[in-house]
Amino acid sequence: MNFKISPLVHRLIKALPVLCILPFTACSNSRSQLPDSLGTHLFTSVKLPEKLTFAGEDVPMDYFDVRESLDRELLSTVYFHSQTIRYLKNMPRYFSIIEPILKSNGVPEDFKYLCVAESGFDPKAYSPSKAAGFWQLLESTAKENGLEVNSDVDERYHIEKSTEVACRMFKSAYQKYGSWALVAASYNGGRYGLDQKIAQQKVKSYYDLLFVEETTRYVFRILALKMVMEDPEEYGFKVDKKDLYPIIETKNVEVKSSIADLAGYAINKGINYKILKMFNPWLRDTMLKNPTRKTYILKIPETGFRTKTN
Repeated sequence: MNFKISPLVHRLIKALPVLCILPFTACSNSRSQLPDSLGTHLFTSVKLPEKLTFAGEDVPMDYFDVRESLDRELLSTVYFHSQTIRYLKNMPRYFSIIEPILKSNGVPEDFKYLCVAESGFDPKAYSPSKAAGFWQLLESTAKENGLEVNSDVDERYHIEKSTEVACRMFKSAYQKYGSWALVAASYNGGRYGLDQKIAQQKVKSYYDLLFVEETTRYVFRILALKMVMEDPEEYGFKVDKKDLYPIIETKNVEVKSSIADLAGYAINKGINYKILKMFNPWLRDTMLKNPTRKTYILKIPETGFRTKTN
């Protein structure tokens, strides 16, 4: 039996794939325009700057391969809408903690975007290589730099303390390499591997060196994050101020003894176990044994569960 499809139904069927993706165009590049006809493309390329710096150092935008590498990461950042919007919403909460520590240590502010590249603003981030926290520190590295890591306490998840460790690592690497781009590369690929690449390839610029895939993309990913997070509307993102995740004011509470039941402790402080762990992710158990009677500082939200309103 033969069925005859009307011209109107035929046009609707042809238009269906385009109609399905129309809702997702709202966050696309600001220079994208909705089509005049269903045959017009919906997504555009992104505009690359003629000049760009990382940590005060010029990025050689006249290198064709540099432009193409940056373009790849910028496209990935711009068109991964949900993730990038979440980064933008988290900026005030976490950059307010990280920026002063970078500044006090003399580390360029652009390294806050390295933190985003490492952990995506996830305080509980844990990698297959067993790196943990905002700065993805290995246990050995953390312990070498004075952080406590055991089954009860893991200070790799302590944002302030781990940021201080990352700063020491950045400054030490800068003394060796004299280039912030190479500092970032060494953070990703390790100093030993970087030293080998420099010796083998006889060049000393990140942008001239050939690395493994991850390190090759690493600085460009940081640059793409910097560009979008510094000027989101230029790349089609609009997040109203009221939609940003607020900075939750906390008070510091000293603890010099053990806590047998963190859930009960949290309730006594006017919060719950979930909120206690959210603001103190370095607490890794349901109790704090503290056999040496070390002094710990716990963060307790001033307003409990509620968002402070003006």
